[in-house]
Amino acid sequence: MHFGSRTDREMSYRLLDQYVEAGGSFLDTANTYARWVPGFHGGESEALLGEWMRERGNRPQTFVATKVGFPYPGVERGLRAHQIEAECEKSLQRLGVDTIDLYYAHVDDRDTPVEETMAAFDRLVKTGTVRFIGASNFVARRLEQARQVSHTHGWAQYCCIQQRYSYVRPKPGASFGAQIAASDGLFDYCRAHGITVLAYSPLLGGAYTRADRAFSKQYLGPDTDARTAVLQAVTAEAGATANQVVLAWMVQSDPPVIPLVGASTVAQLEENLRALEIALSPEQMARLNEASA
Repeated sequence: MHFGSRTDREMSYRLLDQYVEAGGSFLDTANTYARWVPGFHGGESEALLGEWMRERGNRPQTFVATKVGFPYPGVERGLRAHQIEAECEKSLQRLGVDTIDLYYAHVDDRDTPVEETMAAFDRLVKTGTVRFIGASNFVARRLEQARQVSHTHGWAQYCCIQQRYSYVRPKPGASFGAQIAASDGLFDYCRAHGITVLAYSPLLGGAYTRADRAFSKQYLGPDTDARTAVLQAVTAEAGATANQVVLAWMVQSDPPVIPLVGASTVAQLEENLRALEIALSPEQMARLNEASA
């Protein structure tokens, strides 16, 4: 997310090289990254990834995902056809690629007809500009509307959903603004329709392991207390860090969840990658799943 902005070019390249050397290939970015960092306007992450792939000559070995829908300077929020098509072209140029492997609707747009949005995505797929399409920050009902429209017209369908998701759960009714947290209902829907779930902010900015990074107010309460107590116990049993157990729990869940992690140091990346080596027992998974206030 912060490659090319808060994380400088040298460190970004080092982390990307290390990730690929460890067997990684999936790269997730967005046209807006990182507009919120002072002095930056969006597009920096895509541009750095494009430079890195060009210099390394490894585009065939990577799977590149980017997004459209949120605003950044000069671009309004929305999923109108002209926005999708224009932003896709900008992303292609910044990334230096001919095809985007996965193109997300980054946020729902309830002011634009679903038919217009899905028709635009379908045109990109049919021309080979985009291989797959996904959604992010959608509720299940809106995913179903999009699925029905695409099914009726024989258009490309969303194959995945990327939501805010971690081991601790937000309090009922908690709001994250435009960000939508994954719910049990969403998981049921995705399981029924074969939609892959990806999680952003899986480690909640370091709140599981850093004393200086507390859980945000949306998570504070007895449920989080109960779940972190079980997490700490399993962490001790596994001889791992809490971050590693959270990531291992996600990928070993049913359905599996793909956690999207952002590292700014080599140590963080190494810690995250080692989560793949942790095999939680069925009993540990059950305890983690059942923990509640």
